[in-house]
Amino acid sequence: MFRNLFLAALLAAFCAGLVTSAFQFTRLVPLILEAEQYEGEAHAHDHAHEDEGVAHSHDEDEWMPEDGFERTAYTVLANFLLAAGFAFVIAAVSVIFNLPLTPMTGVLWGVGGFIAFSLAPSLGLPPGLPGMPVADTGARQFWWVFAATATGAGLVLLAKYRAAWAIALAVALFVVPHLFGAPQPPSQETDVPAGLAAAFASNVLANGLVFWVVLGVTYGFANLRFSRSAR
Repeated sequence: MFRNLFLAALLAAFCAGLVTSAFQFTRLVPLILEAEQYEGEAHAHDHAHEDEGVAHSHDEDEWMPEDGFERTAYTVLANFLLAAGFAFVIAAVSVIFNLPLTPMTGVLWGVGGFIAFSLAPSLGLPPGLPGMPVADTGARQFWWVFAATATGAGLVLLAKYRAAWAIALAVALFVVPHLFGAPQPPSQETDVPAGLAAAFASNVLANGLVFWVVLGVTYGFANLRFSRSAR
C-alpha cells in the first residue's frame, strides 16, 4: 500500500507540476513582468531623492537563473517538488485518518487542499505582485502555516465526523486564524495599479484551484490503478 501511495504521489505531482507551470507561464508571468515595470519606476524615484554621498552596495555575484530555458526548467522543477510535497501530505492524512483516496474522492481532496492552502490564507494575505508592500517575511510565513494547518484540520474533522461537536470545532478552526489577523505592511502605498493587482490575485487563486484539483484527481486515479495492478 505504501509503495502504491508513493508511486501515485510522484505521478500526480508530475501532472500537477506540468499543469500549474503552463498556467503560470501563460497567465501569471505576463502580470509579474508588467508589475516589475512599476517596481523599477518606484526604485528609480527613491534613488533620485537619496543623498548623493550615500554609497549603495549591490551583490552582483548573486546567482540567478538565466531567462529562457534555464529559468523555465527551474520553475517546472520547483513546481514538481512542491506538488510532490503536497501529494505526500495527502497520502499521510489518508493513511492516518483512514480516508479513502479514489478518483471520486480525489475531487474532494483537491477542493479541500485548495481551501486549506490557497483560499483560506489568501483571505488574510492576498497574493501580491512585485512592488507591492508586504509585512515581515517571518510573520507572514508563521501566519500562513497557522491558517493552512487550522483550516486543514477543520476539513479533516468534517470529513471524518458528522457530530455537532466536530462541526463546531471545525468552524472554530476556520475562524481562529482570522480573528488573530494576518500581519500587515506598515503602509499600503504602491505604484502598482489596483486592476493589475486584482487580476494577479484572481489568477493566483485560479491557478491554486487547478493545481489542487489536478493533484487530487490524478492521485486518486493513479492510486486505484496501482492498487489493482498489485493484486
